[in-house]
Amino acid sequence: MSGGTKENGERLEQALARLNFKPRSLEPGHVWLAGAGPGDPGCLTLEVLAALAEADALVYDALVSPDVVAVAERAELFYAGKRGGQPSMKQDDITALLVRLAREGRRVVRLKGGDPYIFGRGGEEALALARENIPFRVLPGLTSSLSALAATGIPATMRGINKAVILATGHAAGTDDDLDWAAIARTGQPVVVYMGMANLPVIATSLLDGGLAPSTPAAVIVAATTPQERIVVATLATIAEEAGAAGLTSPALIVVGGIVAMRAALVGEA
Repeated sequence: MSGGTKENGERLEQALARLNFKPRSLEPGHVWLAGAGPGDPGCLTLEVLAALAEADALVYDALVSPDVVAVAERAELFYAGKRGGQPSMKQDDITALLVRLAREGRRVVRLKGGDPYIFGRGGEEALALARENIPFRVLPGLTSSLSALAATGIPATMRGINKAVILATGHAAGTDDDLDWAAIARTGQPVVVYMGMANLPVIATSLLDGGLAPSTPAAVIVAATTPQERIVVATLATIAEEAGAAGLTSPALIVVGGIVAMRAALVGEA
């Protein structure tokens, strides 16, 4: 370890001591639903870090960084998948696993990318645990959408541009269960779309049909906060074509609205 790295580590330890952080104990038979943030281990909360160190069973999703999973060195690992188009456990099987592990007296952490309650099905898992009388706790994480915006130089809110941000799922775009994209377009507020890459052409067309101008700034962000981070900035009329030409694939976030134009002024890139 170099001198500078050692000094940085010592300063971090001292800062944590001054913080006087006292994590709650993860008890046997309890399940904690935790958010791992957008990907960079530096985005972990102290509560989640402490929970991983205590867990003896870790049920984790595909979007969680291997570096974060490695923190749970005492835990038996259970891979749940949950990446679009890839093999994954069924949601009912995941909740059944959480219940079983808890009833075996395990200290269980259910780890998800982002925040458990933002398109992470954390609410469903919490409800299932409550119905089975399994003690649980939710540990918030930095939600991927807002973290991705900050990491790529796009402010989620900007005076004079927007008064709200809409978080939406694009998973059902083009189906009978779809959102009313025209209503979203009429708000004039930026929208951040999760799980929408496969349906990006449909979503873009629906927003255009709803009244958004073809010149509306838009972006696709992949793997935000990680070394693999990529972003394509275009207009609503061209974003599907340009993201496809760049080879961007899921998991990704789609951002549409005037806030995207701020990136050029803040980081010097269009």
